[in-house]
Amino acid sequence: MKNKIELLMGNEAIGQGLIEAGCQVAAAYPGTPSTEILQAVIDRRDLAAEPLHLEWSVNEKIAFEVALAASYTGKRSVAVMKQVGLNVAADPFMRTAYIGVKGGMLTIVADDPGPHSSQNEQDTRLFCLQARVPVIDPASPAEAKALIEPAFALSEKYGINVVLRPTTRICHSRQNVSIGAPVVLDRQANFEPDTSRWVATPAFLPALHRQLNANLEKISVEPAWQPLLTSGDNSQPRTALVAAGIVYGNLVDLLEELGLSDKIDLYQVLMPYPLNPDFCQDLHEKYDRILILEETYPVIELQLAHPGAVGKQNGAVPREGELMPDVVHQVLASFLDLTPPAEQPEERRGQRPSLCPGCSHRSAFYSIKKCFPQGIYPSDIGCYTLGMNLGAVHTVHCMGACISQGAGFYQAYQQDSDEFPTIIVTIGDSTFFHAGIPALINAVIQQARIIIVILDNATTAMTGGQPVPHMGVAAGNVSTKAVAIEPLVKAAGVEFLEVWDPYDNEKFEVLLKSADDYIRSPQGGVAVLIARHGCVMDPAVRQAQDSFLVTINENCIGCRICVDKFECPALYMDEENNVAIVNQDRCIGCGTCIQSCPVDAIIKEEKS
Repeated sequence: MKNKIELLMGNEAIGQGLIEAGCQVAAAYPGTPSTEILQAVIDRRDLAAEPLHLEWSVNEKIAFEVALAASYTGKRSVAVMKQVGLNVAADPFMRTAYIGVKGGMLTIVADDPGPHSSQNEQDTRLFCLQARVPVIDPASPAEAKALIEPAFALSEKYGINVVLRPTTRICHSRQNVSIGAPVVLDRQANFEPDTSRWVATPAFLPALHRQLNANLEKISVEPAWQPLLTSGDNSQPRTALVAAGIVYGNLVDLLEELGLSDKIDLYQVLMPYPLNPDFCQDLHEKYDRILILEETYPVIELQLAHPGAVGKQNGAVPREGELMPDVVHQVLASFLDLTPPAEQPEERRGQRPSLCPGCSHRSAFYSIKKCFPQGIYPSDIGCYTLGMNLGAVHTVHCMGACISQGAGFYQAYQQDSDEFPTIIVTIGDSTFFHAGIPALINAVIQQARIIIVILDNATTAMTGGQPVPHMGVAAGNVSTKAVAIEPLVKAAGVEFLEVWDPYDNEKFEVLLKSADDYIRSPQGGVAVLIARHGCVMDPAVRQAQDSFLVTINENCIGCRICVDKFECPALYMDEENNVAIVNQDRCIGCGTCIQSCPVDAIIKEEKS
């Protein structure tokens, strides 16, 4: 019987591949472009042949450690994250290379060349080279799925964590994928204590390191993971192309388009690290010129060390950004002395991203800016980063950094004077649980006089609405214990704590000013204000809140404050008549924009 074929997004294909490979424990923290992988497993869990534990972990380090312990029992497990999430999981990730695993363990790390939605475009393959962890680089959604089961097998054969590294274009592209039956492994959890391995004090580590090095040598020559050669017709003698990941797929299509498919030797590198030394030697002997195409850093190029190779290191291939087909075409034309492609028009960018109409974060930011126009505004990673459009976000670094940076700003200013600027930190509820709690404790201990506004919209909004710990819901809408924010804040030693809905801007601004009074008082320290209003993308939130007919009357003077300073996408300017207009198709009727109008031109009426 033939396997069923489905058109799947790459992340859905990977999720299906995990189920088919008998993965029983999957833990993730949401982050584009990786988010839909765990969600696909959740959506397809009924297809699994054996019990599944699925979780949205509080952060990537925890996700990795949960999956790691499950692998110690002999079961197959996976930790899923994006490339910057691997930084959070780096501590256990690096040690696991030495300690190893028992049941197959994959770490799926989705890279974001470009970057499209990340703080950087770091290359997980280079991270793996440093950590000495095998990494697999699929070239398509179907290949990403197909490589999961053999990757688990490789992990189990050598007792080593293996990384699968899709990139944005693989994660979010769609392709016909073969759907197979899940394997039944019938494994019972069986953890066998071994202090020389699982505890591994420094005395044991040199031997474990030697074993790791020996395993990597064996893995590098595993037949199933060798670079794949598509031979040319010798019309381009002693010349070769070497590519990996989605760039290989782009290159194959381009060569076909240019009529060069069988004219030049082409290698696909499935496992960029560890690269087979015999393969490297073979290329040194057979070729004088080699073009290496890979995203984002020269991982293959560094290992190959071919004197005739061109790529990232000599600038023949751009050192940053995606290697899109037009870029690859330009590079290939230069390498093979072909007619260069026509100049591509500059990429047209649409309207800049903006907080959704009715988003409570907009109201919170507007009030913050209004109360403290000379303030310093450290913020964090999330949809609320868009507070920069309202002038209420001055720094964004990495998850949880806003609180530590807020404290750092205070410590710097208080050295110079007793008078310090108001520092208002903004952090989302999911980010607070992810990395904000230790930073909050530190700020309290170090007596930082800062205001922290926790923007609590009851979801992980930026990545699609995954559950947050204080809502009492786990992966797959399973009920669980709710962990409230307020007791955590109090337990951290915070004495000023208030909770309010930023839709009520008048009271919210009173609380902000009270917080400022507190941090400047003799007993002052960290002040926390929780801005609580559900995400308006949740239909239940929209249904529960009041909705009005919002219009603009003849009082409008065309000052543009509502459009430029409040920046709701439901408001725009009629340039011809110099008046603001409400787009009723986008307006949700919250009326929060009323506060922004200095002449009371924005009004709300009961809907008929």
